Amino acid sequence: MSLVPDVAATLERYDEARLALASIGSHSALDVASGARAHGFRSIVVTAKGREQTYATYFARTTEPDRGCVDLTIELDKFADLLDESIQQRLLSECAIFVPNRSFEVYLHQRYSYAEIEAGMLVPMFGNRRLLRAEERDEVDNQYALLERAGVRYPRTFASPDDIDRLVMVKAAHAVVGFERAFFLCTSRATYDTQAEKLIAAGMVTEDGLRAARIEEFALGPTVNLNFFYSPILGELELSGTDTRRQTNLDGLRALPPAMLDVARDIPVRMEEAGHIATSLTESMLEEAFEMGERFVEASRVASPPGVVGPFALQCVIEAGPPKRFVVYDVSLRIPGSPGTRYTPYSAYRWGRDISVGERIAMEVAFARSAGRLAEVVT
Repeated sequence: MSLVPDVAATLERYDEARLALASIGSHSALDVASGARAHGFRSIVVTAKGREQTYATYFARTTEPDRGCVDLTIELDKFADLLDESIQQRLLSECAIFVPNRSFEVYLHQRYSYAEIEAGMLVPMFGNRRLLRAEERDEVDNQYALLERAGVRYPRTFASPDDIDRLVMVKAAHAVVGFERAFFLCTSRATYDTQAEKLIAAGMVTEDGLRAARIEEFALGPTVNLNFFYSPILGELELSGTDTRRQTNLDGLRALPPAMLDVARDIPVRMEEAGHIATSLTESMLEEAFEMGERFVEASRVASPPGVVGPFALQCVIEAGPPKRFVVYDVSLRIPGSPGTRYTPYSAYRWGRDISVGERIAMEVAFARSAGRLAEVVT
């Protein structure tokens, strides 16, 4: 594999009239495909056996009447086969621009290192491919390094369970589903040991996973994902929308009647993502949100030029005031998994109508193509 794909040379060979937006068939692929259709691009979804019907049948582009949004479905034995030479060459022949989502990172990283992914993706990628690895907590220049450089508040961390002296969240790798995390709350070494024993017994974490876990102060307050979009073409930061998560089995436990709380006391909490709910901010907090976003964009530009391109999210807790304040507990450096953010008011305030992140990506590609600046939105 070459160390750096020659993206500029690839773009020169592309027929810009045939550009297609491609993504892994999961997470937000339909959002990308729908956005591509809205702006006259073809769409390609790369999926795995057993998961193809969503794209190849139920949302396939058909006519009479015109419906659906997926023009081409490429079915692989496994998602990680995406880096196979034959698949890369097929995507190149389709003049594809690949839009990475969280599933792209997760499935490919099960087989490849981030260096191998960055080098092996010969197809131009929308955004900064070198920033994807920053989501991983074990990377040197990770999201916490970016937050620190940006001067953005994030939870205090604890080096050892012996140091716990307040409410904390322990973030460990899930024992079975490696790309999921097993979260639990505790307030001391004693409560840490109690919760850890329960999760080990339930097969959710391992001793090794706990040793590598991150322990951080638990910020109390509502959660909100600030889904931003930085446009190199316009030179502007926008707030695409805001949302919060639905998580299993946490949401189920929250819904239990008070009489059942004792019965549920020993059930391990599961916080796997199941979906999202559109939410909104008080308008007085928008200024601080944009200030954080601007500082993060600048920090990313210094750390890994050209920095953030397109969508990213600062996942926050809003702590009680006065004044209320954001605490960022996680960062996403690619398209978010919540197409419903379009139903918060912010994209309509900016563009005069609701626009999903998938459509906003297609708009940026269209702006870049018209301006002869495609190389500025891909790496």
